[in-house]
Amino acid sequence: MVEFSKEGNLGIITLNRPPANSYNREFIEAFGTAIHQAAADPEVKVVLVRSALDRFFSGGADVKAFSENPPHANMAMVRRAHEVFNGIARIPKIFIAEIAGHALGGGLEIALACDLRFASQGEYRLGLPEVTLGLLPGTGGTQRLPRLIGYGKALELMVSGQTLSPEEAHRLGILNRLYPDRDTLARETRAFAEALGRGATLAIAHIKRAVYEGLDQPLEEGLRLERELVEALFSSEDGQEGVRAFLEKRPPNYRGR
Repeated sequence: MVEFSKEGNLGIITLNRPPANSYNREFIEAFGTAIHQAAADPEVKVVLVRSALDRFFSGGADVKAFSENPPHANMAMVRRAHEVFNGIARIPKIFIAEIAGHALGGGLEIALACDLRFASQGEYRLGLPEVTLGLLPGTGGTQRLPRLIGYGKALELMVSGQTLSPEEAHRLGILNRLYPDRDTLARETRAFAEALGRGATLAIAHIKRAVYEGLDQPLEEGLRLERELVEALFSSEDGQEGVRAFLEKRPPNYRGR
């Protein structure tokens, strides 16, 4: 139901649980295993999270399973989902959600846990409509969406259960990039990811750490972390190579160290 594969320096995590990639505990465990495989492979520099299904990125949690499970079992899955999704922020590689179908509830929360979200135009919806079930977005949505688009609009979307078109989600900043069709999405996302993979991956890893850890700290502590990380880059092979290449007017040859 979740598969990990590798193409060059790209890791690819494919969600494949028809009909809607709705997730249960088994799905979450499989997603966690795929994330671990991507993180542990030194050849993988960037990770794409995509769906094998035409209509859905993910429809979110399996509501039928929720209805059949006792609350303690549902909460065990929620806690495990938090562990798995939170792990993405600690991995020094960029994760890109490639969205070409419905991303609803926990499905959008998977995408929000990724670092970037690229999508295609289409007749599908994105949103956190859990309130319509008498619930709240319980696998990161109440925390990640406000951090991404601001408290006011995020709160409005969550308390109303409103869903968005890809164009609306892009205008709000939920989606980083929006392409006209699936083929363009796949081609351009791959090109972007491969370019990152050939680039200054050590600096990219440090930027990711500075952003995620710094936002959870007071400004002065975030600036202290920034100084610590840039100092490490000044001493790194990649940092020295980048400066030399600039002065010598040639492309840099980064090695990730």
